[in-house]
Amino acid sequence: MLFRRSSTAKVGPLVLGLALVWSACLKKEEFPPEPAITFKSLEQFGDSASLTITFTDGDGDIGLDEGDTGGSFGPGGANYHNLLLGFDALTNGVWAEVELELPLNYRIPRITPSGQNKALSGEIAVALKPWPIIPGSEGDTVRFDIRLVDRALNSSNEASTGSVVVEASTGSVVVE
Repeated sequence: MLFRRSSTAKVGPLVLGLALVWSACLKKEEFPPEPAITFKSLEQFGDSASLTITFTDGDGDIGLDEGDTGGSFGPGGANYHNLLLGFDALTNGVWAEVELELPLNYRIPRITPSGQNKALSGEIAVALKPWPIIPGSEGDTVRFDIRLVDRALNSSNEASTGSVVVEASTGSVVVE
C-alpha cells in the first residue's frame, strides 16, 4: 500500500518555518528608560478641559497602583502625583508661573505591559479640574508645562502646550 502526503502536510512545515523567521525579524521597540512626552491637544469643555500627551518609556514603569502609598508615594509625599502640570501666564511679554490654590497634578494608574518587551508608547488624557481659566482672569495668554515621572522616579522632558489664548468675555481658549 502506498502512502501519499497531502499538500497540507507539505505546506504546514513551510508556513511554520516562515512564521518563525518572520517573528524573529520583528523589531522590538526600544526607548530610553526615562519617559519622553509630547503635547498633543488641549480641548475645553465648559468648566473643565482635556489635556492629552503622547509618551514613550523603555522599561514600562509608567503609573502607580492604588497600593503605592508608602514613603514618597504616600499622600502628601513628593512622588504621590506622577503627572505634574505647571501653569504660566504671559504678562507684559514675560512668562511667569502662577501658583494655583489647587495644583494641577495627577496620579496616573499603572499601565505596565505584560510580556518580555516592556517598552511602552501611547497617549495619556487627563481632565483638568478645576479648570483654572475663567473669564476676566489675569493674563489673556497662558500655557501649561507638563512632566511625567515613572515609578523609578525618572522624570520626562518638559512639554508645553504653547500659548493658550483666553478670550476674556467667554473664558474659552485657543491653542496656538
